[in-house]
Amino acid sequence: MKKFYFLLLSLFGVMSTLKAQTSIPIYDNVLFYDGYASLVNAPTEPDVVRLRNDLFTKKLTTDILDQIGSTLQLNVLITAACDNYDRIGNVNLALVPKGALTYNPNTTSRIELARFITPFMNKNIEPSSVPYNFSVNNAAKILKDSYLNSIYDFWIELEVFGVPYAANTQVAGCAGRNDVFFGTLEFVTNEDLTIPNDTFVLPLNFKKDLNNYAVGASDAIGTTVRTINFNLDSPINNAKFHLITSNHGANSGGEEYNRRWHYIYLNNNQILSYKPGELTCEPYRVFNTQPNGIYGSVPRTPAQWQSFSNWCPGSVIPIREISLGNLSAGPHSFVISVPDAVFVGAQGYIPVSLYLQGDNTVLNVESFTQLAFDYYPNPAQNSITVNANSILNSIELYDVQGRVLIAKTTNEAQVNVDISNYSNGIYFLKVNSANGEKTKKIVKE
Repeated sequence: MKKFYFLLLSLFGVMSTLKAQTSIPIYDNVLFYDGYASLVNAPTEPDVVRLRNDLFTKKLTTDILDQIGSTLQLNVLITAACDNYDRIGNVNLALVPKGALTYNPNTTSRIELARFITPFMNKNIEPSSVPYNFSVNNAAKILKDSYLNSIYDFWIELEVFGVPYAANTQVAGCAGRNDVFFGTLEFVTNEDLTIPNDTFVLPLNFKKDLNNYAVGASDAIGTTVRTINFNLDSPINNAKFHLITSNHGANSGGEEYNRRWHYIYLNNNQILSYKPGELTCEPYRVFNTQPNGIYGSVPRTPAQWQSFSNWCPGSVIPIREISLGNLSAGPHSFVISVPDAVFVGAQGYIPVSLYLQGDNTVLNVESFTQLAFDYYPNPAQNSITVNANSILNSIELYDVQGRVLIAKTTNEAQVNVDISNYSNGIYFLKVNSANGEKTKKIVKE
């Protein structure tokens, strides 16, 4: 009887966990076309925009954002059309100015959330689809942050670059076609909406190629080093870099088949070193149904895979989360160096994506003292009235970057603060008295 009781409890726990998950469809079997061709004029769903043949975008509505909890998983399904080679794909987040009807991806701040590699697939052989899963809980914080939502609309992109030229002759049914892959994307999240509302995010590098032969691809021709300088207006706590890299470019001198040491530095201090590549590519053999791929007819040992391949067609590329602790205000530098990369004959490249995320320290200024204050109205439009339980010495208004907008001295317990000259969004009000200092968040609308 006791075993049956615990079995029921276990089943109830599983059912509760399943019930707490919410699936949100984003893209349903959208069709990508030749990435080198002119933009095709094929219909899409009303809320889906084809920016390029290899790039779809969709604005995340309030209804979608309201469903997102404290966890976020991206489920991607890529189905073969008429490209039978391994290609790079991405899920990106575009931070678009509030209210814009569309945007230019080349001039908009974007974050690469996930990267994957398509297998060598023949659309006539099963399995003709490959699934990819990514845990990006940190992105849930971005999507739920009230300040970021007050200045940006979030658009989610699904990107897969492909070309059909080989498949036109190698895959039955692909002659004369220029479609390359189908793509599906869904969000999976939980129902826990208790997410801290203090996220800082700074896009630093979006899929910019790193190599040693092209102007602007590195700090100097002949080196495989890139320096990214950035400045923080205020300290950031619990800061983390989110880094995605993968070597590409085949042919005789490409870096695609070489495992190279990558070295990461912050402010001239090495914080990470790694060699891209999995132990073995055998788990993905089932998806590589086209015989022109790199798999061959018999399985390879882990040592054999590690001797020539730094990535596996059909796999996800790791998102490297690098914990930095607390970062001070002021200038900082990020450096990525791949000193052994060769790029024989100017073949190959390493696309690098990087962004910084952390906690906005303006929220952490509060001292736990006897001082207490309230303010009204909230949200406010033109002014706010501050009521404190003791005489105030000063009041300061900060923006989300920690910049002081208003600084005034006083000798009253009730003070009026004019905010009419400032744009809508999130601000922070710090009050000071003999009993201490406290900060609260305000919303202007």
